[in-house]
Amino acid sequence: MNSYMQQALEQARLAAARGEVPVGAVIVEGASGRVLAMAGNETRALNDPTAHAELLAIRRACDAQQSERLEGCDLYVTLEPCPMCAGAISFARLRRVYFGAEDPKGGGVLHGPRVFAHATCHHAPEVYPGIAATESVTLLRAFFGSRR
Repeated sequence: MNSYMQQALEQARLAAARGEVPVGAVIVEGASGRVLAMAGNETRALNDPTAHAELLAIRRACDAQQSERLEGCDLYVTLEPCPMCAGAISFARLRRVYFGAEDPKGGGVLHGPRVFAHATCHHAPEVYPGIAATESVTLLRAFFGSRR
């Protein structure tokens, strides 16, 4: 399995250990393969409904690049991005999105509004679903199963 997705899974595990929904994200500079940013969900810790792993990683990667655009960079995330995150991915101009578990209820890429498929979407990255899907689904099921 891709080492970047392994790092995203580790961020998801750390999020779960903090009581957050286990979603992890990693942003990689495409040309060099250098990891620019990693994050797990922090919505509860920050009392911020926008503190999804993807948004936190995008903010950190933009800071590292000193740019509001992440052209040529790739995002690895354990869960299909929601519509909010898909919008941010488009605005950041990420080159590719690799994700693990599909999210039929809250996803915004393959499900729901399918943000990148709209003519009004400014930039649509290449999308690669199903990367480490089994591990991602297992983490999510264990997390929510322990709360029922």
